[in-house]
Amino acid sequence: MKRRSDLTQPRERGRGRIGVSYDPEFFGQFSESIARFIGTARFLVWQTAVIIIWLAANTLPPEKYQFDPWNRGLVLLTLVLSLQAAYAAPLILLAQNRQERRDRVGAEHDRDVAERTQADTEFLAREIASVRYSLADVVTGEELRDELSGIAEAIEQLNARLDDVLARRTA
Repeated sequence: MKRRSDLTQPRERGRGRIGVSYDPEFFGQFSESIARFIGTARFLVWQTAVIIIWLAANTLPPEKYQFDPWNRGLVLLTLVLSLQAAYAAPLILLAQNRQERRDRVGAEHDRDVAERTQADTEFLAREIASVRYSLADVVTGEELRDELSGIAEAIEQLNARLDDVLARRTA
């Protein structure tokens, strides 16, 4: 690889590498679909059936018709299962990484919603406390009746005195 004189900037993406490009989103969705299929009972049943058929085809017929003989250790079956495991493991890890990213984004969203809800709740609690405080100064009907009866009694007393004063003056 050719040395670059300016090392202050990262290399441009894809430059100086093999010209293979792929869509990471499509590949991620593909890996998730494979991981979803591999993680099902249906896959296990199909794989078990294929292995049983494979074993039967390589043990029951005469040796000249067997394509992966038992006495050679079923090398082809071992190779096929090894290839399946070699591709399945990274695909499953890729699917798990994508799910982890989605979970992280979901958790951040939930945290934001919880913070907004808490702020709204605290605001409403302050508003309710303010309304309660304001209502504490409001006169109730019973207090108003008591005050009005006190005023009515005072007016009656004043009227009685006024009548007495007027009666004395006229007499």
